[in-house]
Amino acid sequence: MSETTPLVGRRERKKAATRKALADAALELFLEHGYDQVGIRDIAEAADVSTTTLFKHFPSKEALVFDLDADREAALVGAVRERPPGTSVPQALRAHMLGARSFRPEYAEQLAAFRRLVNSTPALIEYHRRMWMRYERALAEAIAAELGAPADDPACTALAHFALEARTLAGPSSDPVAAVNTAFDLLEGGWDAVRPRTGREN
Repeated sequence: MSETTPLVGRRERKKAATRKALADAALELFLEHGYDQVGIRDIAEAADVSTTTLFKHFPSKEALVFDLDADREAALVGAVRERPPGTSVPQALRAHMLGARSFRPEYAEQLAAFRRLVNSTPALIEYHRRMWMRYERALAEAIAAELGAPADDPACTALAHFALEARTLAGPSSDPVAAVNTAFDLLEGGWDAVRPRTGREN
């Protein structure tokens, strides 16, 4: 076991490095030339890998833009499941949202360019919509599980939906932090009134 663990670790690190190189190359090319003007072969050549290797890491061209998709979903679910004792689900989600890189001023210019790329590309808008809907479903199920409520509980689904929308609303705001806080102030008040009462939340 001790002999194979370092090998597995190196393999995983190499895979992660290749994946990051591909995503970084893709984003740089997309921002410089436009999404539709860049092909899969261009990205593979820029990252010095084959197109076969590229597709081992990313199932589609759109996925290259959202390379942290699975990590973001896991982080949202983790914010609910691993919240400190006495912390409500809306409080945990507020803290998670405000801790995201999108609220750090040093990334403002980079994120603005990324948003322009997505919002100007129909294929990316549609991919992002599907991705966001999956986040909503996973988050709603995590909330319901934490509270001991049915997986399709409407209050849990609504909280997941509007928590994610709070982040969307922050995008065009001149004060994103204030926008998120305002949204969560409303969500916390509403959640206290309608949340499932059969669960384990304090």
